Amino acid sequence: MIKNPFSDEIYLKRTHPHTPDLRDEYFRDQTKIIHSLPFRRLKHKTQVFFAPNNDHICTRIEHVLHVATIAATICRGLNKSGNWNLSEDLAYAIGLGHDIGHAPFGHEGERAIDSCIRPHRFLHELNSYRVVEHLANYGEGLNLTFAVKDGIICHCGEDFANNRLRPAEKPNDLEAIQGRTQMPSTYEGCIVRLSDKIAYLGRDIEDAIKADLITRKDIPQRVREEVGTSNGEIINTLTLDLIHHSKDTDYIGFSDEKFELLSQLRNFNYQSIYHNEQMCRRQDAINHCIGDLFAYFRKLFQRYQFDYEGYQKERKLAARGFGNYIKSMNRVYKEDAAQINTIISDYIAGMTDSFALSIMQEVILPTTIDFFN
Repeated sequence: MIKNPFSDEIYLKRTHPHTPDLRDEYFRDQTKIIHSLPFRRLKHKTQVFFAPNNDHICTRIEHVLHVATIAATICRGLNKSGNWNLSEDLAYAIGLGHDIGHAPFGHEGERAIDSCIRPHRFLHELNSYRVVEHLANYGEGLNLTFAVKDGIICHCGEDFANNRLRPAEKPNDLEAIQGRTQMPSTYEGCIVRLSDKIAYLGRDIEDAIKADLITRKDIPQRVREEVGTSNGEIINTLTLDLIHHSKDTDYIGFSDEKFELLSQLRNFNYQSIYHNEQMCRRQDAINHCIGDLFAYFRKLFQRYQFDYEGYQKERKLAARGFGNYIKSMNRVYKEDAAQINTIISDYIAGMTDSFALSIMQEVILPTTIDFFN
C-alpha cells in the first residue's frame, strides 16, 4: 500500500494550537479557505482573459474548483485500485487554496509585480503561502495544516520538465522555499501539481475560441484525435490516463504518450493564446498600469508612512484605501518602513481585476475639476 512518507503528526501540524471538532482536519482546512476574504476575491480575478465582459469566461475561482475536483477524483481513482492510500480531502483543500495569492490580471499581473520589486521575487505560489500563513484574517493567517500549506506553496503548474512526481525526501521548510522547483511533501500535493495542468489548458482553449483567437481546427491534429478539443474531453482523457498509469507505480505521472501530447497542447496554448498579438498588447498595458500604481503608492507611502490620518486627508479614495489597508495589517508590518515594497506588492496582489482597474482610472487618468459656484 503506497502512502505518504512522513507521519500524520508532521502533516497535521498547525502554526497555532486549536481545538479539534467533528470535522476531518483537512476538511476543516477547506472551510477555512472558502470562508476567507482572499478566496472570495478569486471570483473577480482573471484566469487568462482579464476583466471579461462575458460571465462564462473562466475566473480564478472557477479554476481552483476545477483543480480541486480533478485532484480529488485522481485520489479516489488511485484508492480504488487497491494500491494507494490517499486523502481526497487533503487534495481538495490544496486545490482550493493553491491560487489564493494570485495577482490580478493573471500571470501578466504576477510578472508586472515581480518586475517592480526586483531583486526580490513575486511568485504566486509563494504569495499563496504568504496569504494563508501571514496575511489572511488581518495578519492572523488561516492556521492551516502543514500538508495543505506545503501543497499550496509547491503546486507549480508551469513545470513540464517532470512527469514522474514523488514527495520530497524530507518535510519541506516552507519559510525557506524561494522558487518553484521544490516537490511537495505529500503525494496529494504532487497530484495537485499535475491537476493544475489538466485544469487550465483545456479551459483556456474554450475561452480563446469564444474570443475568436483560435478555432478547434487550429489545435494540433494528434491532440484533437487522442486527447480532445473541449475542456471536458481533455480533463477526462488526461485524468483517466494519470490514474491508469500511476496505479501500479510509486509515483504520480502520465503515460509517456499522453505527456508528450500534453506538452504539445501546452506549446500550442503559449504560441496561439498566451503570446497572441492581441494578448501581448493587453500585457503591455497591464505592465505599464501596475508599474504606475506601484510608483503612486510608493510616493504616497514615502509621504505618510504610518501616519494613518495623513492618508485620509488625500482627495483620492485610492490613497485612503491604501492607508486603511496598512492600518488593518499593522500586526504584519509593525510600522517598519523598510517593508515598503512588500506592503505595496501585498496590497496590489490582493486586488481583483475590477478593483485594480478602478484604482488605475482614479490614479492614472486626469481628474475633473470640481466647481462649487
